[in-house]
Amino acid sequence: MECLQEWPELVVPVQALSESGVSAVPDCYVKPLSDRPTGLSSPTGHEPNIPIIDLSGLSGGAVACRATIQAVAAACRDWGFFQVVNHGIGPDVIGRVRAAWRGFFDRPMEEKRRYANSPRSYEGYGSRLGVEKGAVLDWGDYYFLHLLPAEIKSQEKRWPENPAWCKAATEEYGREAAKLCGVLTKAMSIGLGLDAEFLGRAFGGEDEAGACLRVNYYPKCPQPELTLGLSAHSDPGGLTVLLADERVAGLQVRKGDSWVTVKPLPGALIVNVGDQIQVLSNATYKSVEHRVVANAAAERLSLAFFYNPRSDLPLGPARELVTPDRPPLYQPMTFNEYRLYIRKNGPRGKQQLKSLSRGQVTN
Repeated sequence: MECLQEWPELVVPVQALSESGVSAVPDCYVKPLSDRPTGLSSPTGHEPNIPIIDLSGLSGGAVACRATIQAVAAACRDWGFFQVVNHGIGPDVIGRVRAAWRGFFDRPMEEKRRYANSPRSYEGYGSRLGVEKGAVLDWGDYYFLHLLPAEIKSQEKRWPENPAWCKAATEEYGREAAKLCGVLTKAMSIGLGLDAEFLGRAFGGEDEAGACLRVNYYPKCPQPELTLGLSAHSDPGGLTVLLADERVAGLQVRKGDSWVTVKPLPGALIVNVGDQIQVLSNATYKSVEHRVVANAAAERLSLAFFYNPRSDLPLGPARELVTPDRPPLYQPMTFNEYRLYIRKNGPRGKQQLKSLSRGQVTN
């Protein structure tokens, strides 16, 4: 952990670079040719999109409920991503939390810098992941907070003072997102052929599961073809709920050898499987690489809610999903041990999950 005490170099907010009027991306943001984005044109409606699932079926009759669970399970197997509508989080809650964080990123730079973070906890305002000196950086800023469990929730000093209602709006949204994750993990558990509480128990129970929020801000970029807002990676935790920016597409999901640009539906939330659920499901459900492209014409803001296992519980494939024909594909590891790799190295595709693998896992 000694390497995680401070950033190895001066951290420059990307928003400050963008607003300074730079006409070229600084060298430290220029990606290798193999990592540069393709398909930067706006979606036309003819490209494939991740599955869209209406969660109102879960509270319908037996037939509708079963069909919705099957749709969730199929999306977790085939895509690792899906959008949900009728998810139970009201538009007023979503509107408040969006407005709060747009308000924060509109504040003067000197004010935002007061909340600058470090790799010790990542809490606060930041512009880089990983502590590798000389790393190629991403064209994006963020604000990171712990929401659950109560004993590790970010302290008052970590929260922005402006807008004054930012904390209340974020906590309200966090409570609703945690409820949604509880519903989804039940459906996903049943979809594995297990009892509805399986994933919830594996995460440590409702009172012990972790939750954190990363608010992503992607400023305008003078050369979006050279960089990325966020490099390709799979999420290290359990389940992610993304409140995307409906105005500007930017999220891309890997499907085979291609990148699919996600077209957010108004009012929908984007859900994706994290590495811990791939481990627990013995790779029945897949965490999938995704990335964010930069944009020359518009800024973007999104909120990623991460629902994670209790950090000190060893997680391995469920016994019920291990057979002679499908042995355990991963060795057990706690979430604390697992995410240390990301904190050291930043987003690196699925390298960490592959290093944990005991067998042949193709994605």
